[in-house]
Amino acid sequence: MRFVGVTSCPTGIAHTYMAAEALEAAAKAAGHSITVETQGSAGSTPISQAEINAADAVIFAHDLPVKDAARFAGKPTIDVGVKKAISDGPALVAQAVAAAQSFASDPAARERAEHAAAAAAAAPAAATQSTGTKLRTWLMTGVSYMIPFVAAGGILIALGFMLAQVALGQNGAVDIVKYGITAKDPAFSLMDSFNPLSLTHWAALLFVIGAAAFGFLVPILSGYIAYAIADRPGLVPGIVGGSISATMGAGFLGGLVTGLLGGFIAKWVSGWKVSKGVRGVMPVVVIPLVSTLITAGLFITILGRPIKALMDALTNGLNSLGVGGGIILGLIVGAMMGFDLGGPVNKVAYTFGTTGLAAAGTALDAPQLKVMAAVMAAGMVAPLGLALATTLRPKLFNEVEQENGKAAWLLGASFISEGAIPFAAADPARIIASSVVGSAITGALSMAFGASLRAPHGGIWVLPLMGNIIGFVIALAVGVVVMAGLVIVLKGSNRANPAAVTA
Repeated sequence: MRFVGVTSCPTGIAHTYMAAEALEAAAKAAGHSITVETQGSAGSTPISQAEINAADAVIFAHDLPVKDAARFAGKPTIDVGVKKAISDGPALVAQAVAAAQSFASDPAARERAEHAAAAAAAAPAAATQSTGTKLRTWLMTGVSYMIPFVAAGGILIALGFMLAQVALGQNGAVDIVKYGITAKDPAFSLMDSFNPLSLTHWAALLFVIGAAAFGFLVPILSGYIAYAIADRPGLVPGIVGGSISATMGAGFLGGLVTGLLGGFIAKWVSGWKVSKGVRGVMPVVVIPLVSTLITAGLFITILGRPIKALMDALTNGLNSLGVGGGIILGLIVGAMMGFDLGGPVNKVAYTFGTTGLAAAGTALDAPQLKVMAAVMAAGMVAPLGLALATTLRPKLFNEVEQENGKAAWLLGASFISEGAIPFAAADPARIIASSVVGSAITGALSMAFGASLRAPHGGIWVLPLMGNIIGFVIALAVGVVVMAGLVIVLKGSNRANPAAVTA
């Protein structure tokens, strides 16, 4: 049979593509073919209508509404969350086969499918979601659009600091902060005096470009939260509100508020019933004008000051953490990263780390950089721990898990926690317990050693950009060994006891 599918997740980074790979592998193993459209952060290449028309069934594995879902109208459809495809792709393929066979044998099935598709188009999927799910989707949409800015800005700044240390010594990073695109002193103006033969100028150039990218973090976060709520009408009030939040020093907390506020107001204004003569200017004049005025006005005059005070209190609290407090914080975020392997709890910890980078800005040694390092190290533990366990004691795992263990080396090294999901889906109690312990230890040790990081992703590929690389590697290695040991002990004891109940 031929199938088509769509996968998507809130951040559009890992789950989206792992679900697609799982469906492709499951379909191939069952003797079928499938074409999957990944609606992720890298954009998507739409499946051709000819392929859709020729398909026997459709598989949607998504946490965000499927874009242009009407293309698939009239086809038997399996509709599940993205994690289901990763954990049990063969079952989804089997369901699709059964749905296609039932569809073919029942003359009335096509009519029912078309009616269901029409009803789904008239009532978007978001309408059936709980308030908590909607809120998580809105926030993660903003974060997913912000992360590329964090990555580009953070890596460029880190590279600039590295070159500055080579060119100017240990305090070189302090010296290049004086440079700018334009500066009152022409000696520090890259536009007026850039020397391609000067390593210092190259360091300053990287720093300035990275700092410019960082300047967009809060506006983009806010703008795309509003976009997730109100679609295009939300962009203007969201981005303008986010820019004002950054200017006022309210940081990412202010960006969250202006994003939600701008989105709701834009959606409200978009729903106004107006005369035909006004409809044409609503999207280009009325909606952006009214929604931006209300959002920005409320934030400047009423909301901004208390949110800035809260942001200042959080920053001061983080700055005042001693070694003990830092270890506890690392323990907490580490355990969260290892708990559900890319799920909501994991994403909360990851968002805490990445938005902390936004708050840190271009500071040389902000505590937020240590939190980001702890988050990344802890997120690498589960797949690497399972890769090590399958290498040391392969007989404790079936053939499929042994193959997944080989792939988990690269996934873990690249900071893709989802590489552990197939193991957790098959044996959640033992795998998650081991993951939480190992990840928590790594997070705590990373904070204790003072490892720091400006990049929000990358794993071992951004090691040269880290502060205290040795401490980071030691923390990671200890957590991986602890987790692998726990997995081996727990699985071994279970195998030794035939009466034990498997998870």
